[in-house]
Amino acid sequence: MLKKLSYITLFALTLTSCSDTLDDINKNPNATETPLAPYLLTGTLKQGADLYWGSTNNFDSSLLFVQHWAKIQYTEPDRYDVSNTSFTSLWNTGYATLITDLNTIINFTDAQANSNYKGIALTLRSWTFLLLTDAYGSIPYKEAGQKVTPAYDTQKDVYTGLLADLKQAQTLLNASSGTVTGDLVYKGDIAKWKKLVNSLRLRIALRISDREPDLAKQAAIEATADAAGVLSSNNDTFKFTYISSPQQNPASAWFETRDDYRISKTMVDQLTVLSDPRLPVYAQLPSDASVGKYVGGANGLSNSDANSQGFAKTSKPGTYFLTSTSPALIASYCETLFNLAEAAARGYIAGDAEQLYKNAITASFNQFGITDATVITNYLNQASVKYDASNYAKSIGTQKWIAFFGQGLDAFTEWRRLDYPVLTAGPATVLDGKIPSRFFYPGTEQSLNGNSYQAAIAVQGKDLLTTKLWFDVK
Repeated sequence: MLKKLSYITLFALTLTSCSDTLDDINKNPNATETPLAPYLLTGTLKQGADLYWGSTNNFDSSLLFVQHWAKIQYTEPDRYDVSNTSFTSLWNTGYATLITDLNTIINFTDAQANSNYKGIALTLRSWTFLLLTDAYGSIPYKEAGQKVTPAYDTQKDVYTGLLADLKQAQTLLNASSGTVTGDLVYKGDIAKWKKLVNSLRLRIALRISDREPDLAKQAAIEATADAAGVLSSNNDTFKFTYISSPQQNPASAWFETRDDYRISKTMVDQLTVLSDPRLPVYAQLPSDASVGKYVGGANGLSNSDANSQGFAKTSKPGTYFLTSTSPALIASYCETLFNLAEAAARGYIAGDAEQLYKNAITASFNQFGITDATVITNYLNQASVKYDASNYAKSIGTQKWIAFFGQGLDAFTEWRRLDYPVLTAGPATVLDGKIPSRFFYPGTEQSLNGNSYQAAIAVQGKDLLTTKLWFDVK
């Protein structure tokens, strides 16, 4: 009996020893065992900016779909010749990195993070979920981070859930609740975070306006009536400012070694017709000095036709967007003004829609350093620029499309929602003359979360680029 007990004890000790050894082996010596809120906040801001402004989700997809940029070589993405591996970055980084780290902050004890950290984290998490649903449609929301195979929520439920989350974020944010460090955008200015929260609430209100007008009106009223206000100047704009390599703007890093992109002919032609002073900001003159004017690259061409336009005879995007310190603009004052104009035009809030529209264009000009009052007035007085109250979607949609230059994901969403300007697919595109209406789900969702994936597409529609999302009703 004693001998048997000795064997059992030895076996147990062996298992414990093996377990301890395995635990030690599986530990990442570089991982932080007790993450700190300031470091997590800094990391998510940088990673979120990279995600929003980087190649996969911006200039290799959404910027092409809305014809801000065009490909001059390797034109497959500009022809929509893509697969379900083409849009994994937004999904994987959004869930595995941003939402995971932000949930960590939200779930910290009060001793680990004051309520302002949690309010900021909830705001940034809401923004991340918003990017995801705007791109894919139905997404894991309520069960995200809670289950290995989370169920998908409909886009309607995600939007309404985010409105509630942002309302909660607003209650958590209070200047008297402690300081915030690690904030590379607003430097811990809680008043500006509160303005951003309300501006995001207004953004979502308009997302749902064609489906749920009563809820949209209520959300718009609540957002604009809140004492904290909305973004009220270009100083309030939410943007991440990069520094030198290796922490430079992703587009800058790309153009150091690659030469794949040009500003779209669609954008150049539109700005030229309007004598728009933003053209020299958005575009560079071709390197061939004999050309002497801005020349955009056509979208949706074959590789040979795109190449034949001439690398030296077409315009790259402007240096404003390609220098190492170029900011990743995420939520601007001019966007907020356009949204206020639309909310007024829809009768959701009081206000002069036409004046708000003019103010929005002016804010966009000012944002890019164009401040000459005469230049701005002359632009606004053009017949093709003047506000059309009978078709506010055309006026606001066209000017918002111009102002959103470089912000591919949001430009793509607003173009689908407002249906202006009217864009035409390029001649070599592969969707029978259609422009994409969404991103594919990552292929891994079919294999790793297949039941939830199948349930989602059964409601939303086939997992195709051309399947319209819930908010996109026209």
